[in-house]
Amino acid sequence: MNLGARGTIRSLSRGQSAVELALIAPVLLVLLVLVGEFLRIYYFTIALNNAARAGVQYGINSPANAADLQGMQQAALNDGADINGLHAVASEYCQCSDGSSVSCGTAGACADERVYVEVDTSGTFYTLADWPGFPRSIALSGKAIMREQ
Repeated sequence: MNLGARGTIRSLSRGQSAVELALIAPVLLVLLVLVGEFLRIYYFTIALNNAARAGVQYGINSPANAADLQGMQQAALNDGADINGLHAVASEYCQCSDGSSVSCGTAGACADERVYVEVDTSGTFYTLADWPGFPRSIALSGKAIMREQ
């Protein structure tokens, strides 16, 4: 049976496509995994910021909560329970309406004392594998600041 020139070209094209796929598949797989790593970093950063926000939301509920630094830190830690190695630091500070800093509760320091609470969160992200040119661990942080009502 004589296939002629057309049959030979088709069978060579099929083999060439398989070789091209075999060469490009590992590259595409590595790119896919790297995109997954960057998405995990993004998720981790969002989780850190959400934990900081949860701590601040606890603090702005009342003046008593604004002074409860341990409670704000615990609220942040509870929200970020799925983050390994999460650290939270809460603080409270006061400003006058003109932006100058004052000690909180100082009588007569300014007519309109504004109380702010801040929670800073931090954690270390670890990649799934060692990638050339990328660090194995990345220190990330989150921050939230709100005015106490």
